[in-house]
Amino acid sequence: MKKHLYLLLAGLSFTVAQSQEISDALRYSQNNLNGTARFRAMSGAFGALGGDLSSINVNPAGSAVFTNNQMAVTLTNFDTKNNSNYFGGTATEKENSFDLNQAGIVFVFNTRNPNSKWRKISLAINYENANNFDNGLFSAGTNPNNSIANYFLSYANANPNKNQLGIPLGFIKNSNYFELNFADQQAFLGYEGYLINPVEDTENNTVYTSNVPAGGNYYQENSVYSTGYNGKLSFNAATSYNDQFYFGLNLNSHFTDFRKSSTFYEDNSNPLGANDQITRLQFNNDLYTYGSGFSFQVGAIAKVTNEIRVGLAFESSTWYTLNDELSQRLITVRGNSSGELPQEVVDPEVVNVYEPYKLQTPSKLTGSLAYVFGKTGLISIDYAMKDYSNTKFKPESDAFFNTLNNDMNELLDNTGELRIGAEYKIKALSLRAGYRYEQSPYKNAVTVGDLTGYSAGLGYNFGSTKLDLAYSYAKRNSQQGFFNQGFTDGASIDAINNNVSLTLLFEL
Repeated sequence: MKKHLYLLLAGLSFTVAQSQEISDALRYSQNNLNGTARFRAMSGAFGALGGDLSSINVNPAGSAVFTNNQMAVTLTNFDTKNNSNYFGGTATEKENSFDLNQAGIVFVFNTRNPNSKWRKISLAINYENANNFDNGLFSAGTNPNNSIANYFLSYANANPNKNQLGIPLGFIKNSNYFELNFADQQAFLGYEGYLINPVEDTENNTVYTSNVPAGGNYYQENSVYSTGYNGKLSFNAATSYNDQFYFGLNLNSHFTDFRKSSTFYEDNSNPLGANDQITRLQFNNDLYTYGSGFSFQVGAIAKVTNEIRVGLAFESSTWYTLNDELSQRLITVRGNSSGELPQEVVDPEVVNVYEPYKLQTPSKLTGSLAYVFGKTGLISIDYAMKDYSNTKFKPESDAFFNTLNNDMNELLDNTGELRIGAEYKIKALSLRAGYRYEQSPYKNAVTVGDLTGYSAGLGYNFGSTKLDLAYSYAKRNSQQGFFNQGFTDGASIDAINNNVSLTLLFEL
């Protein structure tokens, strides 16, 4: 049956806000190392170099370093492997995708006045897949302590820390799923699926207990598969003064499309009594987020000497307007000492379409230093700073957003990112390598750990055409709960990315 579509208009504090988490904010605040193959082979250390279409996404002054018009297109193979450990249970999930990673063009206009020190103006348009969301996670293990029933209980029972009152049983019984806000929907699903029981079978009851038999040994599986991208389209203008100082500006349009499908399964072999209790269940969530945003960048590069170059660039916050659509489904099986009963399927056949909300990501400051060895090679270093604690959901007057913003301010940190790249030329052949280190956005460095990456590549200059190839590797550990409250147990994940990029460049 086709799912019904409802627009929930109960207000941000009851609909949109309740479904947001810190991980959602970080998804749009962090970027992968994407761009041309030359850029990726040198781990993106281009802030003081320029002369590459992807360099303008680090420092917009970089387009003024070009000496002629160029066009570049990059294709990338994204390979992700996630190793999971959940209460000693290990699993590995792999995802592989192939996509257009970068496409851009730059035009260089030299001054016609021989006496002017403003030597040229460059205009560029560049698209990059700033973040590829194609990913897969699978975790499985036996939890000795907690059942997912605690997730539903956390929404049904009173929570003084969140000024949340227990939900009256009469309200749950007499309401339809699509009429409820997100929090009440979770309590509704738990009750209708017999996962939670009221302490008293009265209309005014506001206290609930778990209907999962106690005793531990809950076997659980969590599968999360996502697709999509976070695209960035940059409109760039830059100029050169006396071929020594370069200044640039980017106006960036961002657009995102993200789909996530998650399935949580649980069963137990705990002793059953005379009354019906849950023996196994499956909880499905499908999320679709889409939207757009805007940011700007300014930057400068200076040639201190013929060999030494320095750069400084500022990237503003990205101001997003996002939309969420969510559908849920719960299947439970009960049993007693006499055996199992037929399964209960709680499928509202509803897609919740929430009101748009806003997200402001943190700004970024990048300082760069490069040394150029004539025409034979170079070495470049970038260091960027970003304060994730400044991430904000809006409107800030919303009670839930205000609490979530305070949580991000307390849990997230000011981070540093180091990128080092080198290139060595042997006639028409270029050899490249790079290193990247990015600090965790969390103060505890456990929820999401530090990132370490390496890269290498080569390029060949055919004259007016260039071909570049790059390989990049990155690894990051994380340990995040499967759900945001009530049941916050989660797996330890080692995420490994192996990407191969190919760029074809034309001089026009």
